Amino acid sequence: MSTDRRSQIVRGAIDLIAARGIRALTHRAVDTHLELPPGSTSYYFRTRNALIEAVADGITARSRADFAAARALSALPGEAAIGDPVQVARDIAAWLAELLTDRRNDLVARHALLIEVRSDPGLHARLAGSLFSLDRATELFTALGAPDPARAAGDFLALLEGLVFDRFAGLRADRPVTVAELAGPVSQFLATANSDYSQPYSE
Repeated sequence: MSTDRRSQIVRGAIDLIAARGIRALTHRAVDTHLELPPGSTSYYFRTRNALIEAVADGITARSRADFAAARALSALPGEAAIGDPVQVARDIAAWLAELLTDRRNDLVARHALLIEVRSDPGLHARLAGSLFSLDRATELFTALGAPDPARAAGDFLALLEGLVFDRFAGLRADRPVTVAELAGPVSQFLATANSDYSQPYSE
């Protein structure tokens, strides 16, 4: 029961932030939002920071579980050798589309919290890595033969972050999410996997 209640509170905190903003996140507000007895949230999470940490862990855990499920059903990169990069791009785009459709509150709450916890490097790093795994991305670019997989992975995650933000809070937030639109820039980036990132840009 305690695990279920903790999960319920974390979910409620995410939904509360998404609906009312980061300033609305208090123990009492979560209790009210979930129609729990007063003091329930503070019983499980003594401080606001503890609640925020639980939210970061909850978003991360769901992201990893969703990625594992998607990878089992598609060509998303794992330990096995990468096949067709075009198919990988489509599968990643489908995963992003599902993220934007089913986990919009997670996206809103995460971005609000990233601003909130800038003064806490450890917690900020946990939130920053809660959606996309740098390790998994590095595996992908290693398999694709990138000369600097870590750097390519970092740039790729920056692209994914931008694509997601654009479609839940940016200029195209009001447009329907399509796999085809997301797959375009992902595919273009993967096509450059063999680029030499050590060479400076020149016109």
